[in-house]
Amino acid sequence: MLASLAMRNLHAPWRMEYVAAPGEQGCLFCRVLAAPPAEDRANLLIHRGPDAFVLLNRFPYSSGHLMVAPRSHLASLTDLDDHATLAVTRLVRQSLGVLQEASHPDGFNVGVNLGRVAGAGIPDHVHVHVVPRWTGDTNFMPVLGEVKVLNEHLERTWERLTALFAAGAGQSP
Repeated sequence: MLASLAMRNLHAPWRMEYVAAPGEQGCLFCRVLAAPPAEDRANLLIHRGPDAFVLLNRFPYSSGHLMVAPRSHLASLTDLDDHATLAVTRLVRQSLGVLQEASHPDGFNVGVNLGRVAGAGIPDHVHVHVVPRWTGDTNFMPVLGEVKVLNEHLERTWERLTALFAAGAGQSP
């Protein structure tokens, strides 16, 4: 019985390029914003607002996992002024509408991790995670196989969500 519970190897040789690459300096969000719009697809930047922006998470919990961040390089929600707070909140609300239209999830996880100890992978630039969820989207794969299955390629998700943001989808009146 124990032999059947042994972990199997899943080979993903393309990951070595990421693992072996030298770490990039500076803030991911600031780098992405500084890049020209022609690089938005490669950077998974979905929407550039005047005060905040939306980016697909390159290592998502589920398909469509977005991050909404202010343009200002600030570490905490307490550092944001009212204008930036409103801009981020509006884009979170629009992101929920866009994801609902694009993917019809059964629910969402929306949250902020403040500080590395709280789980922030990028602790110096506050951002809100918007994660679509479906009934049954957690299955035996992560439990038994220690593998996560995503149902859509990041580039296809980028195409669908960028088009909806550009069309103004998800905005409340």
